[in-house]
Amino acid sequence: MVILMGWRTLSSVSPVAILSQTFSTHFPQNPFSTISLSHRSSFHYSSSSSSAKSPIFLLTKSSSMENPKTKEFPLGIDEETEQQYSLHSNLLQQFTSISSIDKSWIFNSNTDSSSQGMMFSVSQPNLLANKKRKFILSSTVNKRSDGSVGLDWAPFPVEMTGVSVMVPSPSGSKLLIVRNPEGDGGCKFEIWSNSCLENEFSVPQSKHGSVYADGWFEGISWNSDETRIAYVAEEPSPAKPTFNDQGYKVSGSDDKDSSSWKGQGDWEEDWGETYAGKRQPALFVINITSGEVQAVKGIDKSLSVGQVVWAPSSEGSAQYLVFVGWSYETRKLGIKYCYNRACALYAVKAPHESKPNENEIQATEDVQALKLTQTISSAFLPRFSPDGNFLVFLSARSSVDSGAHSATNSLHRIDWPKDVKLYQSAKVHDVIPVVLCADDDGFPGLYFSSILSDPWLSDGHTLIIPSVWHSSQVLLSVNVFSGQIKRITPADSNFSWSLLTLHGNNIFAVSSSPVDVPQVKYGTFVEKEGGNSEWRWSDVSNPIYKCSDKVRSLLSSLTFSIMKISVKEASENPTKGSCKPYESIFVSSKTKKSDACDPLIVVLHGGPHSVSLSSFSKSQAFLSSLGYSLLIVNYRGSLGFGEEALQSLPGNIGSQDVNDVLSAIDHVIDLGLASPSKIAVLGGSHGGFLTTHLIGQAPEKFVAAAARNPVCNLELMVGTTDIPDWCFVESYGTNGRDRITEAPSAEDLTLFYSKSPIAHLSKVKTPTVFLLGAQDLRVPISTGLQYARALKEKGVPVKVILFPNDVHGIDRPQSDFESFLSIAAWFNKYCK
Repeated sequence: MVILMGWRTLSSVSPVAILSQTFSTHFPQNPFSTISLSHRSSFHYSSSSSSAKSPIFLLTKSSSMENPKTKEFPLGIDEETEQQYSLHSNLLQQFTSISSIDKSWIFNSNTDSSSQGMMFSVSQPNLLANKKRKFILSSTVNKRSDGSVGLDWAPFPVEMTGVSVMVPSPSGSKLLIVRNPEGDGGCKFEIWSNSCLENEFSVPQSKHGSVYADGWFEGISWNSDETRIAYVAEEPSPAKPTFNDQGYKVSGSDDKDSSSWKGQGDWEEDWGETYAGKRQPALFVINITSGEVQAVKGIDKSLSVGQVVWAPSSEGSAQYLVFVGWSYETRKLGIKYCYNRACALYAVKAPHESKPNENEIQATEDVQALKLTQTISSAFLPRFSPDGNFLVFLSARSSVDSGAHSATNSLHRIDWPKDVKLYQSAKVHDVIPVVLCADDDGFPGLYFSSILSDPWLSDGHTLIIPSVWHSSQVLLSVNVFSGQIKRITPADSNFSWSLLTLHGNNIFAVSSSPVDVPQVKYGTFVEKEGGNSEWRWSDVSNPIYKCSDKVRSLLSSLTFSIMKISVKEASENPTKGSCKPYESIFVSSKTKKSDACDPLIVVLHGGPHSVSLSSFSKSQAFLSSLGYSLLIVNYRGSLGFGEEALQSLPGNIGSQDVNDVLSAIDHVIDLGLASPSKIAVLGGSHGGFLTTHLIGQAPEKFVAAAARNPVCNLELMVGTTDIPDWCFVESYGTNGRDRITEAPSAEDLTLFYSKSPIAHLSKVKTPTVFLLGAQDLRVPISTGLQYARALKEKGVPVKVILFPNDVHGIDRPQSDFESFLSIAAWFNKYCK
């Protein structure tokens, strides 16, 4: 028992300050942000006061002595956790501080035709501000005689405070900077030249809300003469009812009346996770000289628009915009990470540039948007060829048609007619079809969701794109006429590659691995005798991915490999693709310290139709550096292995994926790479679903577990998630599309429960830490809390960390930091 008593007259130190310090040591500022459900102790607070003297504060600690072997600690941070935090937080901070490149651009010099400038948009977590710090780093490209390049870097970066999005003009002579409002103010548009700010405009919220900069609905496009910009922004807020002390206030009366208030009005659907509270995306055009903003007319109100580009135009003809439109019927389902939302390409006439004393009259049918992709259920990421003769686009029709949230993509081409009205009957050419089952080392299909604004080589018909190839991301060249595909990154490398920008017919890219920090690379196309050709890659020295000597030393002691895992049991009526091996990435120390193996962490991705890539992950590298081996499993159903393998999982979740993970674990144990007595498991979302399934279905196999926003009970989730269709399709398979409803039947709910981890809860004995985002609309925290409370009820050690302002990804810098620091402390407690 601890007693603190203080009198202001007896001490120069305020007892309130002493007590405050004591509480701040044992309790976080928000005591509910970290909840330890396995505590056996409690604190009691009491106070007494008189009119003459300061209060007496009494703090007592009472402990259950029923089990003297049980470590007693208060609600909050126990002594062991505090030691772990102190021991490892500095190392995690060193990993966290590594910057990353978001985008890059190349510009021609105004004074030297042989010199080009390059600009990098870079981000770095700012833990104190709990947001990403964004900055610009500039360099000059110097081409060497051997075909490689060097970059002369500016001495310091420039921080871009408050910038929402930045887009250079096609010629590189102008730069658009958009600053979205944080309050009731307008959206700021800035037009910069190479030497100064040329124009600045503030667009009031009565015209539109924030500009979309989300990477999905986002679309900002300069027209060819760089006088106007098309973009996507939130529609203006709808009118809301006003009330005052007399009752309802009639519209049109003075809105500035201080005795009135605004009501809520009708509730509006949104697109779910990360889009909560955001209004319908709509299309606008701004004149960069006058600042005039025009809403684009002729678009049906039921369409959410995005990814706009200007169509080619000839002198004297009308200008058109091509955009992606997403429609919905009775409800907008969550769209983040969900490519199974039907969408199409549309063309609409751009607003006519108004002139003084001009009144333009147009026929209604002349301004209505035309649907360009009538014969396909999904079309997005439109890109025109340099000569404007054709349009290519990506399709996720496999996702839309099957109901799987992500699947194998296809690439298509449409010849662009001079008369846009003829476009509705234009033929859609298949450039790259959906790959069902690839040969062992063959192209597995297209898997990507972003593309450069100018992705073309100089021939005008070769496209450079990134794509997932098994457990790695590679770069591909695609001839959009012949459909010929070439893997242009080294075939003998297990590293993953991302595309930065094109430099004529050469490429700037980034390459990394689980044990190698990213490195900027330069690729050159080399013609060889006999008609053969190849891409050669060289390193480009850069300061962006700088890391500490300690981090480099720790990473240098690690190695990784990609393992093929044979399928042990195929599902009923298996396809050829579903019987092919899947893969796991294994990260370990280069040298064995003794006969014993390092503890193993099994890492499981979410989705389930996503993939863990052989790229650098700061959080996973941190865990590896603490002395853990990692087994990162790409179970069947992951992207990158063909459509048949992917479609084998819906209808079989909780069994096929669980067995795949267990087989991968047995594989490394049989190879002598892991000890069966020191295995932990970590996963988020569907990876959390697998984590909690595994500790129930194989309760003797795992000594610790960590689940981030896990799916623990489909029966509960289906009524609260933004993607109830996911529950039906993943539980029933493709046939689940026909059962989707807002009112599941008893039969549905019974199946959902049987597919859920909570059905196996009675067997769980593994200590588990749960990390939950309170604003998660994808997997609401109710399922995780229900599961955690049930484990506590049966005496299993449990820890819950609730992040009050985080959504599904738990990716705010402070939350991500505390999340993985807590995972490390939890695993160290039970694995070492």
